[in-house]
Amino acid sequence: MNTTTVLLIIHGLLAVALLGAITHQSVSVWAPARKPAGSFIGRVRSVQGNSYGDAVVVLYLLTFMLGGIIYADYRVEVRVVVEQLGLWSQNGAFELKEHFAAVGLGLLPVYWYYWRQPLAQEHARTRAALTTMLAFIVWWNFLVGHVLNNIRGFGS
Repeated sequence: MNTTTVLLIIHGLLAVALLGAITHQSVSVWAPARKPAGSFIGRVRSVQGNSYGDAVVVLYLLTFMLGGIIYADYRVEVRVVVEQLGLWSQNGAFELKEHFAAVGLGLLPVYWYYWRQPLAQEHARTRAALTTMLAFIVWWNFLVGHVLNNIRGFGS
């Protein structure tokens, strides 16, 4: 197993942790639990969204930086094959992934500012909007990255 493959696996694991954190926070913002949780969905809804803010920022930064490290190998090893196969929509989805990741990076300071303690109630809608935007970006990037890796993974 080469270094890029190891880094890709770590990148994927960080992305899964980020995906879980931002998803929990999104659900807690848009569908907060009103009573003690008894079901699985109720427990997902009952998490404290404010406890995920710092974790989301750190996980996003780590995932972004690791993605940047393995990006050169993607451009050389994977993108060329995707283009040779004529998979233009998949290639375009990855191009959007790159742009969305940069937009998410730009949103992080604002996201962190509105999620810092103590939470101001008058900014609840702002927190919900920022969390939703980041959740969309994280889900898009995770799914697109997974699909592209399945087309031609590193080391194949």
